[in-house]
Amino acid sequence: MLQQTQVATVIPYYQRFLESFPTVGDLARAPLERVLQLWSGLGYYRRARQLHAAAQKIVAEFHSRFPARVEEAKPLPGVGDYTAAAVLSIAYGAPIAALDGNVARVIARLEALPGSLAQPPFRKAVESKLAALIPGKGSRAHPGDFNEALMELGQTICLPRSPRCPVCPIRRACCACLSGNPESFPSPRPRRAIEVTHLAAALILDPARARRSANRVSAGGHGARALLLTRGLDDGLMADLWNFPSSFGTTAADARSRLEARLAELCGVQVSIGDEVTRVRHNVTYRQIQVRVYRASAPGLASNGFRWLSLSQLKRAAVSQLARKIAASVVSLT
Repeated sequence: MLQQTQVATVIPYYQRFLESFPTVGDLARAPLERVLQLWSGLGYYRRARQLHAAAQKIVAEFHSRFPARVEEAKPLPGVGDYTAAAVLSIAYGAPIAALDGNVARVIARLEALPGSLAQPPFRKAVESKLAALIPGKGSRAHPGDFNEALMELGQTICLPRSPRCPVCPIRRACCACLSGNPESFPSPRPRRAIEVTHLAAALILDPARARRSANRVSAGGHGARALLLTRGLDDGLMADLWNFPSSFGTTAADARSRLEARLAELCGVQVSIGDEVTRVRHNVTYRQIQVRVYRASAPGLASNGFRWLSLSQLKRAAVSQLARKIAASVVSLT
């Protein structure tokens, strides 16, 4: 959860996750949709799918215990070098350095190393320094504490901007601090240019539920219009999550045209898209998605790849953050 996500954001998700899955066996047995439902809003859903797959592998092959050997831990879905080193050093006292962005920044400033993690020579230099510093395995050695200390130092004191050098416990040995320009290390990683893309989304209300909803309203009840959602967004994104039927395009008109084709495939007949009802903006890593939402009707559905959800159900379902954002913007129209 902490990959690409801040601690303050993660904490409530982490707590709900552990309440639902207190053991790795509970997580392994859970339906993927339930896992994605609890993850909804954190983004980067591939992490949730890999965590679920890793739990199943741990239960099936390692008797429900995270493997203690690095060659067994690294192949687990979503683990890799950093997670394996962090877990094995903290849980089992393995003398393996955990290298992340915070740790790399601390070491780069300590040694005044130029470059960034994207450059192999820089990474190799940092790894070499860490290997020389990490305590060995033994009764008085605590490599997990060493890794956690460096992570914490980078997260709370050795900040990317305006580092808190006066309170740093290693400032007297820090070459970057002594140079008077600690922010020069490491070199900033080149940022990928923001790509603006257009997405057309369809707002389709269930006509049968609309009639029942109208009857309840006329009798003094509350309406509960159902919205049509499909698996995935487009271009293979958010494949396991429920979204409003959507299509990307190079322009708004292109996206709308592609959406018409997708709805025709979903419904089995030509679907007429109506007026634009709202616009939202959504950012995913380097993508800035400009979304236009259109009214549409579904006279007949040829596919089972859809689901009707009321707004109250949508809040508890495995839907994307973008779908939640669209739903919030059209709530007055339902």
